[in-house]
Amino acid sequence: MTELSDYTPPEVWSWKQGNGGRFASINRPVAGATHDKELPVGRHPLQLYSLATPNGVKVTIMLEELLALGHGGAEYDAWLIRINDGDQFGSGFVQVNPNSKIPALMDRSGPEPIRVFESGAILLYLAEKFGAFLPTDKAARTECLSWLFWQMGSGPYLGGGFGHFYAYAPTKIEYAIDRFAMEAKRQLDVLDRRLADNEYLAGREYSIADIAVWPWYGALVQGQLYGDSAKFLQVQDYTNVQRWTAAIAARPAVQRGRMVNRVSGEPSSQLHERHDAGDFDTRTQDKIAAES
Repeated sequence: MTELSDYTPPEVWSWKQGNGGRFASINRPVAGATHDKELPVGRHPLQLYSLATPNGVKVTIMLEELLALGHGGAEYDAWLIRINDGDQFGSGFVQVNPNSKIPALMDRSGPEPIRVFESGAILLYLAEKFGAFLPTDKAARTECLSWLFWQMGSGPYLGGGFGHFYAYAPTKIEYAIDRFAMEAKRQLDVLDRRLADNEYLAGREYSIADIAVWPWYGALVQGQLYGDSAKFLQVQDYTNVQRWTAAIAARPAVQRGRMVNRVSGEPSSQLHERHDAGDFDTRTQDKIAAES
């Protein structure tokens, strides 16, 4: 390992604006709205405000899976929140999610609107609302929830830890990359061992545990996160995770869910906003051409 930095933390930390690499413009040490902006409301009871990051993809996959099962009440409007532009700090969004992170959901199906924030909470809320993708057997349900919360606790080490220092940090720090690469590989090994004897994370049933974990770890082993990180982490060694990833990727609802609120990649893979199932039939490049 190379020689360590001679940096010594000050007695009291102070915010240096512009420090933080790629996301410096949207990171700040305080909460709350920075500007007034009301959120749009569509015609469906479920209003989603999101972006197709791994956390956002969890919810759009869940909604598309519910619709595929025939739950008409899961019809939704998906509004694009451009986090690099600071949309998450608008007053309307902060009212739905005081933490200013996507995704955020408003359920207007009852007498009073219900807000739900944090992706894991949204998955659990929808699973209980529609009675789907959450096992009813006590042991299987508990296993499912354990893996759901495993993802919520582990994901920050993959994204904010490994992903940030490997791909986004303005300075490559060997200690940080080594530390979080080790943790990312440990997490992949945890998943691989579980999936060696189980088709899905909760057992035989596809559940919200898989829907939560797949957008992060499935995307990682598919080489879709953090540049060359799949090669760096030798993800081909995790054969059970690879099998599970491919099986979920083949699901039509997953393929649709990945498109919603996406603003990167091939134009044909993007559906910036979704207000009706028919929106998938209109390619994003057609919308771009019409707006230009």
